[in-house]
Amino acid sequence: MKIENAIASAVIGAVKELYGQDVPEKMVALQKTKSNFEGNLTLVVFPFLKMSKKKPEDTAQEIGRYLTEHCKAVASFNVVKGFLNLVVAPAAWVELLNDIHADDRFGRKTATEDSPLVMIEYSSPNTNKPLHLGHVRNNLLGWSLAQIMEANGNKVVKTNIVNDRGIHICKSMLAWLKWGNGETPESSGKKGDHLIGDYYVAFDKHYREEVKALKAQYIADGLDEEKAEEKAKAEAPLIKEAHEMLVKWEQGDPGVRALWEKMNNWVYAGFDETYKALGVGFDKIYYESDTYLEGKKKVEEGLAKGLFFRKDDNSVWADLTDDGLDQKLLLRADGTSVYMTQDIGTADMRFKDFPIDKMIYVVGNEQNYHFQVLSLLLDRLGFKWGKELVHFSYGMVELPNGKMKSREGTVVDADELIAAMIENARRTSDELGKFTDMTEDEKREIARIVGLGALKYFILKVDARKNMLFNPEESIDFNGNTGPFIQYTYARIRSIMRKAAADGITIPAALPEDAPLNEKEINLIQKMNDFGAAVAQAGVDYSPSGIANYCYELVKEFNQFYHDYSILNAERDDEKLTRLVLAQNVAKIVKSAMALLGIEVPERM
Repeated sequence: MKIENAIASAVIGAVKELYGQDVPEKMVALQKTKSNFEGNLTLVVFPFLKMSKKKPEDTAQEIGRYLTEHCKAVASFNVVKGFLNLVVAPAAWVELLNDIHADDRFGRKTATEDSPLVMIEYSSPNTNKPLHLGHVRNNLLGWSLAQIMEANGNKVVKTNIVNDRGIHICKSMLAWLKWGNGETPESSGKKGDHLIGDYYVAFDKHYREEVKALKAQYIADGLDEEKAEEKAKAEAPLIKEAHEMLVKWEQGDPGVRALWEKMNNWVYAGFDETYKALGVGFDKIYYESDTYLEGKKKVEEGLAKGLFFRKDDNSVWADLTDDGLDQKLLLRADGTSVYMTQDIGTADMRFKDFPIDKMIYVVGNEQNYHFQVLSLLLDRLGFKWGKELVHFSYGMVELPNGKMKSREGTVVDADELIAAMIENARRTSDELGKFTDMTEDEKREIARIVGLGALKYFILKVDARKNMLFNPEESIDFNGNTGPFIQYTYARIRSIMRKAAADGITIPAALPEDAPLNEKEINLIQKMNDFGAAVAQAGVDYSPSGIANYCYELVKEFNQFYHDYSILNAERDDEKLTRLVLAQNVAKIVKSAMALLGIEVPERM
């Protein structure tokens, strides 16, 4: 960025000297020169025409001449209409490369005591089923977003809210009581989350059978199909039992609570294994079983202040019609809470625990309306970040054969997916002969790094707002825009550096200002220098895909250079050292960028 700053400062000086006008830095619009013109950076001169009172070409010529005389960073220029194309001096590129080389944290900012605190909520699993492919996308986006916000100089707290109460949890509990015969993770050999998920599916199967039978009965009694189905769903004995269990849970029934605690602990142990395998974690975990009571308190407070109203059936509502929305239920007639109540309670607990400046919720786009409502309610209740809360809304993950349905047991299980990706990486690496001269432990570790890298990159390179089609076969490819391609490039550079060290070559702390640079090397320095801007933009846009795409572009640029120029067999020693410094810093930035995506890079492949 130093080159742009030096040129921008010189342009301001040029306008002052040539036209007697002071201009702000934001008026100096520098951009990369188009590939069909000579130059590295282009200045748009149209904003200065009122001051120069000359034609665009003449203004550009005058500013160009001034820059070549007064700015060391500019070697020469050419003019195309109102565009001043600047050729940056080789010494300026060397200086920039040295700056990148000297900075271990290049492109990333460090948080200070005064930095804003950003809290990011992601994962949000239900304790009635294991994590699936949709959760994988959520966790990867949340973890990556946390790294990106941190790299932009924010303090970050990563949180998870576990949905461990409610009717869906009671469904699994009831099914286990009815058909479990005391089965445990130990006796079944299943992870706890998988075991409980099986009973959620079992509940749905038996419930649908009850609904089918009742619906037929109600139709026979004279109800139309729609009303018969609606009544059957409400009157089915299983759903009534589940609702009774929920009321007992909220009343603190000892038997229900003990069963709930036992089954949830099985699930938590299962979740922990999956999180560890995915390489994600949290600074603080909240549980809806704690937060819903806080939510009820806040709703009651809001009711007393006249912010909400109670209907004749005793239910409590918020009227949001003045904000262009509808009325929103906050407490049911029987006093039980809804998701919104829980979210209010969670927000209250978090605000008491941390001095939050910004709150980001990583939740799928089917909840867009929910977060519109939550934002208004939190603002109404006096949370300073209520109106500004960020709903990081992402699209669904679809499979080649359609959408996933957890109730029917047709999901892509996260654990199975991770295992399959690692196995695919192992098989593909074996077939391509990439495991030569490695121990079994090394092969296993590299298969893990590559398999997970493929999975994470495939998901994160897609714009989070879009629905995506997940195809595991396409993700493990050592060519193209994939995680393994980037990882392989990193490993290749590390191999070059090891050979250089074995040859007794010492990498200098800085290159001399007359170090040789060709056009492709300059392009590479330019691309490396873009890392800071890519990190900053990803922080503004909440966009891991921006980092993924930057990473791919940098690696592509390096591979084009490496295809045309030898590093270790360079003709001259000074060329060799320049290229080694370039390669070392490409590897440094690739490692840093991939870490922002939660992806490891192997030292060898």
